[in-house]
Parts: sequence; structure tokens; C-alpha cells
Amino acid sequence: MQFRYIGKSGLRVSPICLGTMTFGTQTPDEKVAFKIMDKAYDAGVNFFDTAELYPVPPSAKLAGLTEEIVGRWLKTKPRDSIILASKVAGAANGWFVPPIRHGLTAIDSFHIERAIEGSLKRLQTDYIDLYQMHWPDTVVPIEESLKAFDRLVQSGKVRYIGTSNDTAYGTSKALMTSEFKGYARFESIQNNFSLLNRRFLDELSTLCEKEHVSLLPYSPLGGGVLSGKYNQPTNAQGRFSAYMNASDSRQRLMAQRFVNDKTLASTQKYLKIAHDAGLDPVTMATAWSKQFSFVASTIIGATEPHQLDASLAAMDLELSEEVLQACDKVHQEILYPMG
Repeated sequence: MQFRYIGKSGLRVSPICLGTMTFGTQTPDEKVAFKIMDKAYDAGVNFFDTAELYPVPPSAKLAGLTEEIVGRWLKTKPRDSIILASKVAGAANGWFVPPIRHGLTAIDSFHIERAIEGSLKRLQTDYIDLYQMHWPDTVVPIEESLKAFDRLVQSGKVRYIGTSNDTAYGTSKALMTSEFKGYARFESIQNNFSLLNRRFLDELSTLCEKEHVSLLPYSPLGGGVLSGKYNQPTNAQGRFSAYMNASDSRQRLMAQRFVNDKTLASTQKYLKIAHDAGLDPVTMATAWSKQFSFVASTIIGATEPHQLDASLAAMDLELSEEVLQACDKVHQEILYPMG
């Protein structure tokens, strides 16, 4: 396995990262979550990602439960064999109001300090390897945010910091601020990136290349769409059915961006490319998302241990130029809302 460094940091990670955002719901519960993490760890995955907000869908009742589960599992492994990532919830002025700290979250020193103390306690560790801003704050100046993050690094509670769901402007402004103020800088950015969402291949990819910031792609299967399961007539909406009929227009829009006639048409073509190449479509989609020089590790997920098999098969897989060109052709032929 070829390990990769995150940004300019000393974090050396497996090319596959296990995401944990559903751990603590009924599927999977803690027992199954342990089996999933054990299987990933035994396969060579050393990078695990969580957040104070998890599990999803977010709720005030369950927030933090995922970190508790990960923390109990972490006690069964040598701590220094694992690169652990977590996140402070983004600002309530963002795309939704997180159900923690009474919906008053912000990326300021007050909330960052309370978030890290809560995460460390739930994770049963005295440090987090990569601490990320879950999404940006459009009100609090990035200088204040970075100053608070820098204090965590200086105290030893955090080794490195990163951002998530960020823009090219936000990331470049943060990097510039860190350079001029001497603060710890964002070494990574965790954004949505897949065959169905190539928006990162614009200014953000250039920024990452030039500034040595690593992308940690999440949702490499486009919300599960690229597995092909939503192309089955009996499962046309799948887990997005509730969002399709939601009264909240933002939820409906999210579902429609993942599942619509054009994304399903693209997926049908990707399924054929995978079949012709003798690949599982999940393996192909996962391998595609990590086959860029600015990517350090692709974040996968699972609700059952066996679901890891196809994703883990992409660990050391490099897609052929023929397959990559075929995928690019599909993207050029079918334009859809996700870019």
C-alpha cells in the first residue's frame, strides 16, 4: 500500500479513509460499527473520520454518539497506529442550524474550545490528529477562527487542522491569513467529489496543487447513486425518498441533485464502463476519486461490513487510461446539476 501525506503535515494516511457518520443509528448500531472499523483496520486503513455532529441525520438526541462509539473502539487499538480526524460543527448561519449547543454554533474561540473538549472526552483520547471546520462561518472573521485553532495545535490537543465544504476563496483567504499571522494552516479540505460531482476540478484543484493542500473527497459514490442501486426500478429513490417529499425546499433540492434523470443516465453509462473493464462499479468510482495528485485519501462509508469489500478493492487500484477517458466522455455527453 502506498501511504500519502496530508498537505505539508506529518500525517501519513492510507489512500482510503473510513467515514463514520452513520454509526449510532439503527443501521449500524455499535456492535456492527465495531465490526466495520475492525475490518477496515485489518485491511490496512489507518485513517478514520468522524465529527461532533454525527450521526446523520443530525439530531439533538444523538449528536456526539458516533464519537462515543469511535472512542470505545479506539481503546481496542494502539492509539498511535490510527490517524483520527474529527470536526467542529459549522456556523448556524450556514446551510442549516446544527442541533448542538442550542443551535448557536459559530467558528469562534468559544465554540471551538467547547467542541474540542467534548470530542476529546467522547473519543477518550488526549489529542486529535486532524481537526476540521465542518463548514465555514460567514460572519466570524477567519483570523479569529484560525487563532483559536492555532491555540489547540500549540496546546497539543490537535496536531493539524483542515477545512471542509469550503470554497476556493475561503480556503485561499485562510491560507493567506495563516501565513501572515503565523498560525497553523489548513492542511486539508474535505469536499464532495465524485464522477457525478466534478466541481472541485476548477479553482479548488489548482489551489490544492499550488499550495499543497490535500483533498479528502467524501461521497465518492455520489450518495450511493454510482453503485447502480437507484437505477433499479424498485429502488428509484432509495434513501433519498424522504427528502424527495420533504416540505423543506433545501432537502428536496439536495435529493434532486443526487437522484435525477441525468445523474441516473450517467450512472447507467458508468455501469457499462465498469462491466466492460471487469470492475465493480463501486470499486471504479472509489478508485476514480482518489486518482488525482491533490487527493490524499478518499472517505468511504458502510452500514454493513460486507459493503466495504468493493471500496477496499480500490485501495491500490489505478484505473487505466482507457477507463478514465471513457468516464470523461460520459461527463462531456451528459451535463447535470452536480457539475
